[in-house]
Amino acid sequence: MTARVGVITFPGTLDDVDAARAVRLSGAEAVSLWHADADLKGVDAVIVPGGFSYGDYLRCGAIAKFAPVMKSVVEAAEGGMPVLGICNGFQVLCEAGLLPGALTRNAGLHFVCRDVWLEVANNTTAWTTRFELGADILVPLKSGEGRYVASEAVLDELEGDGRVVFRYRDNPNGSMRDIAGISSANGRVVGLMPHPEHATEALTGPSDDGLGLFLSVLDAVLAAA
Repeated sequence: MTARVGVITFPGTLDDVDAARAVRLSGAEAVSLWHADADLKGVDAVIVPGGFSYGDYLRCGAIAKFAPVMKSVVEAAEGGMPVLGICNGFQVLCEAGLLPGALTRNAGLHFVCRDVWLEVANNTTAWTTRFELGADILVPLKSGEGRYVASEAVLDELEGDGRVVFRYRDNPNGSMRDIAGISSANGRVVGLMPHPEHATEALTGPSDDGLGLFLSVLDAVLAAA
């Protein structure tokens, strides 16, 4: 069986090609999904990639959540399909209600573009089983609205349930409790601000650490087959 992973393209998406390449490097088949088409084409998992969907008008991801493809993604995620949101994709998943909290302007109001070290805080999600718990991974971050915020009650719930998946070692954007990525309650939906798809080969990225997410979901899909 060859796992099929869908990669969505919205107007303004710019990291879909890199996400699809990361999927192929993991050994899965990358399937292009169009924002205006509700058909998920029978994929086994979905990636909502980074960029500036619909120009980031209103709030980042606020318009994308209404796209026909996202209605299908929400339904599929509620049925247990693995979904990964990267950067703008993380924002879209929060806006769509698949993940709690929100992403706001970075502390200092500057766009941050640099490689960052992340701690793997949960290696039991569908996207993180290939990592050692507590491992450090090096991936790029590039966002102006990447500061994760939520109420203290939500933050406590995320911490208590082990749903903080990645933490910044050196918090570059003021995210509450150093949170770089979180998961749904069942661990099937994960969102993070840094870009693992830009860290899949040592030649072109700061590391190949990001490939672990794509290998992990391949394992999850094959285990469920």
